[in-house]
Amino acid sequence: MAKVEMYTKMMCPFCVRAKKLLMSKGVDIIDIPAWMDGQKRAEMRERSGGRNTFPQIFIDGKHIGGCDDLHALDAKGGLDPLLAG
Repeated sequence: MAKVEMYTKMMCPFCVRAKKLLMSKGVDIIDIPAWMDGQKRAEMRERSGGRNTFPQIFIDGKHIGGCDDLHALDAKGGLDPLLAG
């Protein structure tokens, strides 16, 4: 199974929606709370090419994007192959 990292903030409905999709696929998510942690937020922006919204999702180090990007990837059939590693 692929390594899935997600930068999140508390009470974020998009974070919850993304986690729900990934958990439905049996994925263990490395949750990185970055909202109140300036260092983690800077790390997120650097890794994501400057994106500042939550969540930001990475699969095996590859930036996927946010919640809408994740759901679009799944709708196209591209998420399962990435998760398989």
